Amino acid sequence: MAEDHKKGLNAGLVGEDLENCCRQESACGQCQKTNCIIGYGKQCISDYNREPKKLVPKGMEHIPTTDFKVFDEVELEAGIAHILKECKDCKEDHTDDCIINVIRGCYEVGLVGDVHKYEGSALQYLMYLKENYPDKALRIAEFYNS
Repeated sequence: MAEDHKKGLNAGLVGEDLENCCRQESACGQCQKTNCIIGYGKQCISDYNREPKKLVPKGMEHIPTTDFKVFDEVELEAGIAHILKECKDCKEDHTDDCIINVIRGCYEVGLVGDVHKYEGSALQYLMYLKENYPDKALRIAEFYNS
């Protein structure tokens, strides 16, 4: 597992998490595709699977922050925990449009309603969550540590 992590993004796990968060057409009516935070994340992973690139051009800019659907919090929390495990903790070398950060931003919109600036450190992000969303942070940390 550690070797897989070093080689790159586990797109299979991320795609599975996004599918688990998706409310499907039975709940949403017609799929909103990239106008939905989960649909946008799924498109990013699909593009990554076709051509594995770390950056999503204008990725953060295109997150549909006005998607107000209600998603399952536990699935979003698990998704955040898993995407944080994929983070390479690049700190100073962090790029906002990194696919990992873009997907994290999608989950964050669904979970807390907005995107928080990410500093390239999973630990710093977990500390931010603990300070601002203690209950959510506790569940995310449990998923992250499991």
